[in-house]
Amino acid sequence: MLYFWYMEATTKTTFSKEQLLEDLKNWNSMIKKYQVPSTKEAMIQIANSFSFYVLLLGLQFYLYDKSFFWSALVALLNGFMLSRIFIIQHDCGHSSFTKYKTLNEVIGTVCSVCTLIPYRYWAKNHSFHHAHNGQLEVSDVGDIEVFTTEQYANANWRQKLYYRIYRNPFYLFTIGGFIYVVIYNRFAFVNSDYFKKVKKSVNISNALFIAVYALCAYLFGVERFLVVQFTNLFFFGVYALWFFYIQHQYEHIFKAKKAEWNYVVAAVKGSTYYKLPRIFHWLSGNIGYHHIHHLSPAIPNYNLRKCHLENPVFLKHTNTITFWQSLKTLRSNLWDEKNQKMISFGEFKRMRKALKNSVQK
Repeated sequence: MLYFWYMEATTKTTFSKEQLLEDLKNWNSMIKKYQVPSTKEAMIQIANSFSFYVLLLGLQFYLYDKSFFWSALVALLNGFMLSRIFIIQHDCGHSSFTKYKTLNEVIGTVCSVCTLIPYRYWAKNHSFHHAHNGQLEVSDVGDIEVFTTEQYANANWRQKLYYRIYRNPFYLFTIGGFIYVVIYNRFAFVNSDYFKKVKKSVNISNALFIAVYALCAYLFGVERFLVVQFTNLFFFGVYALWFFYIQHQYEHIFKAKKAEWNYVVAAVKGSTYYKLPRIFHWLSGNIGYHHIHHLSPAIPNYNLRKCHLENPVFLKHTNTITFWQSLKTLRSNLWDEKNQKMISFGEFKRMRKALKNSVQK
């Protein structure tokens, strides 16, 4: 029985790299028209995103004076509005939100005050992620870190403990998101020449955040403002990490060493299309169309859906997952290089046990 389980576990789900590259050989010309920013669409998105955020914030202040519970309940929705504002910031970092570079910088910086994520440093970090998406050697930069089964097997107990906690959904999608937004982003941890020019911008951003938050605390009351806004940031952190996690941790996602890596394959097969009701695409700034976004970060978020609908060839090759299917990604813990897929800690343990038994026989 164990033998048959092992054989099933080692069966690969393959795809034709050649067919994918043939079907998408003209991908640049396919997406060119979607890369043109629309000032009208950008202003509409700014208006509705910030209007809803401010209105909900006002409602939260009103409810907080009566009951924290009702204020926190509204934060479930306002966390999504912060996610939508963050996508605007994200697009500005890609210089795709508007056609004006300076305007993108201004809008991105204003958005960062709401999200507490430093604009320039995060944009640089995220650009690195796009240029190396799915490369196993640098999974810890701008992405959810991934250990291969070999790395995990050779890790010491401290490294394994760290990775088990880091990958635990009860940490990652609770306080993990809050820690990432509120604490982790206060520092420029990555030391390399690639980030050298933007490292100081983190301190400038922090000073700006402190000044604005101090002013708001003075105007609305220290406890009132900080409790309400940090509750919003908590839910924003949960949503942000969830969307980012499921977009690159699917079981049959594409990951590879640098030598076998290909940009187009990594974009289309190394990302997912998160098939959700349209309202959730709106709330999350269309980031669920992640396969197209990774193929071309120059496409503003408000054009992603249109590109997806008008070019079914992208859908032919990408990993499409629904909400219920995405829950299974919580078990995608380690990259199995032999079988080219993500596996759970339990699968890893059983495979090691099966291999040990086969050697003993």
